[in-house]
Amino acid sequence: MVPLTPLDIHNKEFNKGFRGYDEDEVNEFLDQVIKDYEMVIRDKKELESKIAEMNEKLSHFTNIEETLNKSILIAQETAEDVKRNAQKEAKLIIKEAEKNADRIINESLAKSRKIAIEIEELKKQSKVFRNRFKMLIEAQLDMLTNDDWEHLMEYNVEPAFAEVDEK
Repeated sequence: MVPLTPLDIHNKEFNKGFRGYDEDEVNEFLDQVIKDYEMVIRDKKELESKIAEMNEKLSHFTNIEETLNKSILIAQETAEDVKRNAQKEAKLIIKEAEKNADRIINESLAKSRKIAIEIEELKKQSKVFRNRFKMLIEAQLDMLTNDDWEHLMEYNVEPAFAEVDEK
C-alpha cells in the first residue's frame, strides 16, 4: 500500500450519512492533519539528509582509521626488520671476531664506532619518527574531539506530534 500524501488527505471525500459529523469540524481537523503530515514529511527528509551526511563522515573517518592501522603495521614491521638486521649483523661480527682475534679486534673497534654512530643516527631517526607519528595521532585525536562531534550529538530525533484541540 502506498503511503498517503497531504494531497490525498486534502482530496478525500466522505459520504454524508444521517446524523453525520459536522462537516466544518471534519474539514478543520483534516486541514490540521495535512499540516502536521507535511511537517512530518519535511522532518523525515531532513533527517534522511542528515543521516546521509553522517554516513559520509563516518566513511571518511573509517578510511582514516584504516590508513592509521596500515601505518602502524608498516611501522611495526619496519621496527622488527631493523631489530632482526641488527641482530644478524651482531652475530656475524661475533663469529668473525672468534675466527680472527687480533685482526678482528681492531676491525671490530672500528665497526663498533661506526655502529655506535649508526645507532645514534637510528635513535635520532626513531625520535623524529616517534614525534611525527605522535603528531599524526594527535591530529587524528583532534579531529575526533573537535566540535563537529559535539554538534552531531546535539541532533535530537523526536517524532513530531501535534496537539489536537478538544471541542
